[in-house]
Amino acid sequence: MFAEYVVPDIAPSGTLLGLLQRGRGDGTLHALAAPRSEALAALHHCLRHDPRRDWQIEHRSLYYARLHRDLRAGLAELEAHLFSDQDHLDHREERTGLALSVLGHLLSYGDAGALRVLRRYTAEGHNWQWALDELAVRDDDAGLRSLGPAVLARFPDDSQGDTALAEAMREAYEPRPWRLWEEDPHRRGQRERLARVREQHSFDRWSRQLRSQGPRPGWSVAEVLEWAQQAPEAADGDPAAGQYGAPDQLCRRREAAAARCLAAVAGPEDRPLLLAAAADGPPAARVAALRYLAERDDPAVLDLVETANAAAPHQVAEAARAAFGRMRGEAALARARSWADGDDELAEAAAVMLACRGGERDAPAVLGALRRTVRLQGADAPALPALVDGVGRLAIGCAAPVLRHLYRETSSSQLRGRLAGALAATDPAFAAGFAVECLWDCEQSTREIAARFAATGEDRVVERLRNLAADPAEEAGVQSAVRGRLRPRTAG
Repeated sequence: MFAEYVVPDIAPSGTLLGLLQRGRGDGTLHALAAPRSEALAALHHCLRHDPRRDWQIEHRSLYYARLHRDLRAGLAELEAHLFSDQDHLDHREERTGLALSVLGHLLSYGDAGALRVLRRYTAEGHNWQWALDELAVRDDDAGLRSLGPAVLARFPDDSQGDTALAEAMREAYEPRPWRLWEEDPHRRGQRERLARVREQHSFDRWSRQLRSQGPRPGWSVAEVLEWAQQAPEAADGDPAAGQYGAPDQLCRRREAAAARCLAAVAGPEDRPLLLAAAADGPPAARVAALRYLAERDDPAVLDLVETANAAAPHQVAEAARAAFGRMRGEAALARARSWADGDDELAEAAAVMLACRGGERDAPAVLGALRRTVRLQGADAPALPALVDGVGRLAIGCAAPVLRHLYRETSSSQLRGRLAGALAATDPAFAAGFAVECLWDCEQSTREIAARFAATGEDRVVERLRNLAADPAEEAGVQSAVRGRLRPRTAG
């Protein structure tokens, strides 16, 4: 399943809605203390309008499901959202995906109504595959078998319908429902159709592999570079074909594949050709050559990266900075120190390298880059995760005020988890402050950090630790950290 990227509207961080959108622990705590009508309005707004910048890496569903359960919110609003007229007009998966995931967690908590809604949406809704994936790991065999006719009726019994059916089977997160439908002893026609489609799909995939026009054994470096420059086409069934920005993504894939092919065919005698391509070759070939040379720490590539950053087209300049980030030699680290004081994107890439690999002497440069990035680009800048990790790794204590500001303001729950780790290493007040809130955070990694560091002087902290230890939906890493804190200490 793939969703288009839509920048969400995020409320100010000091409001109840803003806290819940960010998935902060204080969001849950404030919602439980607020008037119930206000808390429900904020929760339902989040479920109707997914606030995540990237739903594929950020978590909210368990966070919202727990609050939904604690508020005894009922399913009327969720059901109205799923089955509204918009379901036939707005086919973006992020419109309903979060609500369906919340229903899945509510089902895990024993909510029979959530099971009914998920089954109905699988049979009637547009985003039925998501609902089916939620049921696949929670419903019983009989319930899943009953959905087979309704799902297969979505696909006409012709060649185009079979192609769409094969794609749906391939994209399924959990194959269990499809296996049950293919083995259903009471529906012979269904069994035969699914077996036929599965067999034909496997044959078609094998045939495409035989017809591949990609690199072959015996290709030269020049041929690989020429292939990199050809306009890529998405293969049948390639998920990228339906994603936002697919042409650009396909080009990036082709460039990365070409660099890997160069690793297989290039020898020392090909270095002059690769250097020439990296200096002024066509864009895709130039990117592939830069990446290949950088991954081998070629001494000439640093000057080529600097030149590309200054004068090359955006595609090449961006790839050159990314290639520099892959370098591991001492020469690259030394060059990063000379570049980090600048104010362009290459300076940012250099600061990221120092944050990841630098030593104590690089702490001022990393801290300066962090402050500059926050001032110029805000609390969700792309370079912040690496810079925050570097601040924590280097234990830069004077960075704590900036980290606390970012913790409050960022809309990325993934970045907030990194900030929690950095604050644990730099801020003496973390254990009694943000660590307590983090026990209610939406991200597993953040809750795990909180479980290890939160001061247990308050009754609510101990109670929360016990609840996390007993919650069947909680992740194993969090529960392991919690039990380590709750285990009685033996006298030495």
